[in-house]
Amino acid sequence: MQTYKRIAVLMCLDALLAGMSTILAYYLKYGSTWMIEYRIQSLSFGALAIVLSIACLYGFKLYNRVWEYASIGEMYSLIKALGLGIFLAYAGTWLFVDREISFSTMLWTFETLLLGVGGVRFTWRMLRGHVIKQQVDDAVVTRNAMIVGAGSCGALIVKEMMQQSSARLKPICFVDDDRTKLHCGVYGIQVEGSRHDIAEMVDRHHIDDIIIAIPSASSEELEPIVEMCKKTQARVRVVPHLNDVILGKLSIKDIVQVDVEELLGRDPIRMDLVEAASYVTKKTVLITGAGGSIGSELCRQIALHQPNLLLMLGHGENSIYLIENEIRQKYPHMAIETLIADVQDMSRMDQLFNEYRPEIVFHAAAHKHVPLMECNPAEAVKNNIIGTRNVASCADRYAAERFVLISTDKAVNPTSVMGASKRIAELIVQSFSKDSSTIFAAVRFGNVLGSRGSVIPHFRKQIMAGGPVTVTHPDMIRYFMTIPEAVQLVIQAGALADGGEVFVLDMGKPVKIVDLARQLIRLSGYEPEIDIPIVYSGIRPGEKLFEELLTDEEGLTSTMHERIFIGKPSIIPKLVLDMQLIKLEQALGGSDQIIREGLRQLVPTYQMAQYEAKDKQTVTEVGEKQLSLV
Repeated sequence: MQTYKRIAVLMCLDALLAGMSTILAYYLKYGSTWMIEYRIQSLSFGALAIVLSIACLYGFKLYNRVWEYASIGEMYSLIKALGLGIFLAYAGTWLFVDREISFSTMLWTFETLLLGVGGVRFTWRMLRGHVIKQQVDDAVVTRNAMIVGAGSCGALIVKEMMQQSSARLKPICFVDDDRTKLHCGVYGIQVEGSRHDIAEMVDRHHIDDIIIAIPSASSEELEPIVEMCKKTQARVRVVPHLNDVILGKLSIKDIVQVDVEELLGRDPIRMDLVEAASYVTKKTVLITGAGGSIGSELCRQIALHQPNLLLMLGHGENSIYLIENEIRQKYPHMAIETLIADVQDMSRMDQLFNEYRPEIVFHAAAHKHVPLMECNPAEAVKNNIIGTRNVASCADRYAAERFVLISTDKAVNPTSVMGASKRIAELIVQSFSKDSSTIFAAVRFGNVLGSRGSVIPHFRKQIMAGGPVTVTHPDMIRYFMTIPEAVQLVIQAGALADGGEVFVLDMGKPVKIVDLARQLIRLSGYEPEIDIPIVYSGIRPGEKLFEELLTDEEGLTSTMHERIFIGKPSIIPKLVLDMQLIKLEQALGGSDQIIREGLRQLVPTYQMAQYEAKDKQTVTEVGEKQLSLV
């Protein structure tokens, strides 16, 4: 119905324009006396011009065009349609009414009508484009985009960005190696340089996304461009070959990149760490677990604040190699040392601390996978507990200024070996804080979106494989943060520490895992339960339906930062804790059952009796028992 109304309005407007064009043509030709001398001729010609012009416009399907996207092709069609209509009106008048009709009258009518009809259409396009651009400017455009390639594909991408009132990407600039395009504009967006200027322009314009819009380029031609883009912190997307999409070799859904920030259900935390992170500037900073998700992001963000020496310690050589290459490329003049070591090896830790004397220590090394640690409790104890004690002891012995432990909400009323081991790690850090010159603190937060071992990479793989997506329980909920915002808050908490605190990060509202799965499926271009099924696999050993951020004995105290709170320290005397840790170490030679009992001695709230029965239980039965705890 709306389409018919629009066509009717356009036809009426065109009829009015055709009539006015005829009147103006006769006035220009004959002056004010035209109505007296050429009344019948003008009325006949005018009537035919109105009818035939509208008929030709309709026949050329110009009433079915979307004029927001009008181009030279539409103008060419207008010229043909109106030219044919006015010529037929002239021929009809000459044959059947008056053979003295002037040819110049036909030309003036055509010119005036073309200006009128074309002007209305293109004025509408301009006004519509201005309104949409204003809506885009007024909308929350969270990401600035650079387009590599100012050809037809790049122009199309910019046009679509500017015509989407709900756009999340805002085109800022082009880069193109064609020197003739330099400083030229495409839809008002300038070509500001070549591929060699990418890094400089990303910094200058605060670019968040780089879109490589050269679909005709081969993989060999794209590779150096992609490498230049990867040296920046911007997200890189490559437009595929159109033929691959058409021939079914590639699906548009295959190139969809889901931004984990879109899964949060809230605005991501942004903060200026220039002042807060000043305690790492010109200092020797050690990061353990530097190859992991949190550890590597700590390396990236701390490198921004110019430490005197950045020590990146890890047990896995491949992950340390990757983060080392990344930091060296971005900060070629920064002093960096990569240390391959196991935090369980006390003599190696002592050697490294003695050699490098780190002033700031971020301890992120840990085993974090809950079900795996249920099967390997001895390894959780050795890495998460003994490893933490080793690093903390060295920090104390060599008088480091600050020691920050990365902990987890699973340490609160733990139902898993991993959670219990991290709670004991917190107790170790707090016990050192009482008599040490080093400021010890722990930072506790929930799940991190996109980290290795988290549900997002797992869900992504399942979606790419066509499903199903497996969720343990329909009521399973978790707190979530992105890796960058979690690390920002860790660095901020390090600045707030006085000694012995367990900092608790405000994670926002908890999210149902099944809702997260549905949202990720939709953002990947599919429909949950239709394209990609969701199945429930049952709660795994060590898991619970929801996590808590505080133990019963911990109160909650606010800090100078609105998203960071302090749990009241519950410090066990160091001598008592050391004695219990010796017993736990002795238990490592025994069964898993004995190790769990040793953990319970240190963490009375550790609830694991349900998983220790010797009879075989299915995952579903374990899940049912876990439900009774909540």
